[in-house]
Amino acid sequence: MKMNRIAIGLAAVLTLAATGLVVIENWPLPAPSNVPEMVGDAKRGAYLARLAGCITCHTAPGAAPLSGGAALVSKFGSFYAPNITPAPGAGIGAWTFAQFERAVRQGVSPDGDPYYPAFPYEFYASLTDRDVADLWTAIQQTPPVLEEATDHQVGFPFNIRSGIRLWRTFFERPVEYRPDTAESDSWNRGRYLVWGPAHCAACHAPRNMIGGLPQSQELTGDPAMQDGGTSPSITGRALTARGYTLPALVQSLRTGVTPDGDVFGGSMAEVVHGSTKFLLNEHLEDMATYLLDLDAR
Repeated sequence: MKMNRIAIGLAAVLTLAATGLVVIENWPLPAPSNVPEMVGDAKRGAYLARLAGCITCHTAPGAAPLSGGAALVSKFGSFYAPNITPAPGAGIGAWTFAQFERAVRQGVSPDGDPYYPAFPYEFYASLTDRDVADLWTAIQQTPPVLEEATDHQVGFPFNIRSGIRLWRTFFERPVEYRPDTAESDSWNRGRYLVWGPAHCAACHAPRNMIGGLPQSQELTGDPAMQDGGTSPSITGRALTARGYTLPALVQSLRTGVTPDGDVFGGSMAEVVHGSTKFLLNEHLEDMATYLLDLDAR
């Protein structure tokens, strides 16, 4: 699931190295949004952490929760999700809420540097202020882990993080959520979940040659993911052709078993194991409602 996202930062670095452009301080990163800190709900935040893949990405097998992720291996190198426990130094214990909000929704570190888009901030841009506050509160209640996560193992020129700025100038497409009043509440919740915290498009949208998302909201699959694999289309027509009904799709997201008795493999198996099997039936039904209707109209 995550390999597809790595191409974004890597391609940008290549372009920067080839053109020799000079990066102007803070360009083109957005200014802080100055969201006021509010009292969050830790229980809801923990649920969002599952839904959004935070626990899956930031927890290596056998490690303490959120203490740092396993390698995201690609032909460009290996990327490691950092320790986001509330430990000072090793984790994010010294961060403020404002720094956390900017990191999650804008992809900018407390030092003002852009994150590699293996961190799916393009999709987290649609999270509400309440969502971010709840996540922050849940993370603050996580036991701190003092061990620093493994550094990225990426060679030149992909290790030049400033190259991501150039990519963001031309290809970043933060998701903005607007409800469609012509659709049901379930459909709108599904749309929010699919394009926001669940970030399904990170794998199931066809990237261009340098990792940019399509102009339109397409979930037609990606035939050339960065790990060498492919992802299938999850439009309504494609899902129906593979035997999915609403109950069948909910069941597959819960168990990883497809309508024909096969099982999900690769990154999707990881998504089920670490995220979707924990979700409320209501939210799985919302996602299924939206996906099965994608190209029905």
